[in-house]
Amino acid sequence: MVLPYLCFVLANISYNNKTQRASIDEIVGKPFSLIDRLKLGGVGSPKLHVITASKEVDNLFLLDQNNNTCNIELRPKGIILRFRSLLETYALVIPYYKLTLFKGRSDAHSVHFEHYKITVSSQSEPVRIFFKKIQKLKAQISENYL
Repeated sequence: MVLPYLCFVLANISYNNKTQRASIDEIVGKPFSLIDRLKLGGVGSPKLHVITASKEVDNLFLLDQNNNTCNIELRPKGIILRFRSLLETYALVIPYYKLTLFKGRSDAHSVHFEHYKITVSSQSEPVRIFFKKIQKLKAQISENYL
């Protein structure tokens, strides 16, 4: 079954939309169960401070004067990168097979997906540990498709 929202990349998820939620669940999987969350040691990132972003995301950040922050939620088949602009919540829904992570400078990690890029500060140890967790899950998923 092809859902109408299945082709979106950057989505406004501020409102409760069942069709949109179903398409997100189809792309990156349903949220982890409580037992799986405990086994993973949590599925949410600490607050990530955005250093740079691609044009589309940066234009949303420029709409308000707040600090540019985001967070990442782990899902079985991908991640959801969420951020706020004005009073709206936006999400980049990224399956693992399209996710690329870079560790550029010693204090920054970049998340790349198609033509979207977000570079976040990774000066704290919990952020570095979380990105290692993403890499581990991505490797496990990729191993299953070989």
